[in-house]
Amino acid sequence: MSTSALSPASWIPGSRPPWLSPKVFRTEALAGLVVGLALIPEAISFSVIAGVDPKVGLFAACSMAMVIAFVGGRPAMISASTGAVALVVAPVVRQYGLGFLIATVILAGVFQIVLGVLRVAQLMRFVPRSVMVGFVNALGILLFTAQIPNLLDVPWPVYPLVIAGLALMVFFPRITRTVPAPLVSIAVLTVVTVAAGIAVPTVGDKGKLPSSLPVPGLPDVPFSFHTLTVIAPYALAMALVGLMESLMTAKLVDEITDTQSDKTRECVGQGIANIVTGFLGGMGGCAMIGQTMINVKNGARTRLSTFLAGFFLLILCIVLGPVVSRIPMAALVAVMILVSVGTFDWHSIKPATLRRLPVGETAVMVITVAVVLATDNLGIGVVVGSVSAMVVFARRVAHLAHVTAVTDPDGTQVVYSVTGELFFASVNDLMSQFRYAEDPEKVVIDLTASRIWDASSVAALDAIEAKYQQRGKSVEIVGLNEPSARLHKTLSGELTGGH
Repeated sequence: MSTSALSPASWIPGSRPPWLSPKVFRTEALAGLVVGLALIPEAISFSVIAGVDPKVGLFAACSMAMVIAFVGGRPAMISASTGAVALVVAPVVRQYGLGFLIATVILAGVFQIVLGVLRVAQLMRFVPRSVMVGFVNALGILLFTAQIPNLLDVPWPVYPLVIAGLALMVFFPRITRTVPAPLVSIAVLTVVTVAAGIAVPTVGDKGKLPSSLPVPGLPDVPFSFHTLTVIAPYALAMALVGLMESLMTAKLVDEITDTQSDKTRECVGQGIANIVTGFLGGMGGCAMIGQTMINVKNGARTRLSTFLAGFFLLILCIVLGPVVSRIPMAALVAVMILVSVGTFDWHSIKPATLRRLPVGETAVMVITVAVVLATDNLGIGVVVGSVSAMVVFARRVAHLAHVTAVTDPDGTQVVYSVTGELFFASVNDLMSQFRYAEDPEKVVIDLTASRIWDASSVAALDAIEAKYQQRGKSVEIVGLNEPSARLHKTLSGELTGGH
């Protein structure tokens, strides 16, 4: 299927949306169904982490997916209740109760809208590729390790069922790709376990599914300044973590589908989805990387799959709850294992790749992975990885400012030609490359092949001039391009109190 034909920019209002094509509709619907099934145990698990009833997480998954399908900026991306958000809001539930959690979710949504309007999504441009690769690899590892508890202290039939599920998903596409292999695997393993009466852990063992629709309402909290001071720190943390994971997921899907998405709209959309979810009694959430990968890997490219994932989840919980409860966890574990293997960037750890990459790039990738695994938080890993990349970059370019000196034959003048970028990391080396005592009375600093980027550079040039003037020598700076000249004229003599 062509990804460009289904890109967000390819649909013109008034024309037929791409998902109305029978082939596309079938692909989107089946992918949404697989995601809906996979969301059930995840949402229940995250509810346990947050310390709330399973229906609070399930309602959040339904509403987040359906709302973000309309207001989000990245088609085919799945948003629902997540572990990162659950960890952030869990203290609120423990200390203050469910009402304060709902208020926190709503306020977090407001913060996300404000951050979206302030165009915080533009910061994603500064996330380097090495951090992105580390993010993806850490995600693959986390998706795999998250399945380990479902493989420990379980009846022995679980293991052959997982192997059978993996085999079905690997080999079934060779027969046909009309029906997603994960859906086939889930259906076959469910029928086998039920028909043969095999006693293994099921979805129903994770928690009771809801039997009625959520009722909209206001959070049961005092509407006071004290309440605001209690929930605001948690709401801000939830907003930032949610946006970090959502924007990273959107960027990942952009690369996989070779399409672009509106990151600012995604920020605002996440906020709207959380506000709606809060008023419906859900625990809030953000983009789900694992479920998004399931969706995209099954061929989904439009908003329809996102909406149907939430819609199918609602139907599965309320209408088909007894049937869904009998799905063996082994089937869903097999799906997530295959997704984790497909998510990991195996090319990034090939010996040939590692030999070609600069050591700093590899180090940043490893640091990102290590921090994510140590904190179990993708957002923290991305921040630490990005800071590490900046340090590596600064060290790399700090020595790129080169100075060559040419003295006139008569010995009355020396011209220093500076090559490279001048900024806070490179100017320390710059100052040490001048011969203040030995040079003649006239010194020319030629910056034709250089550029001044910040105040540190201007201060360094001022300091060089001051050193020469202390020895009774004159300095002339030439070759400044227009931006450098403007910055130098504005700041020279103003940073150290003059010469």
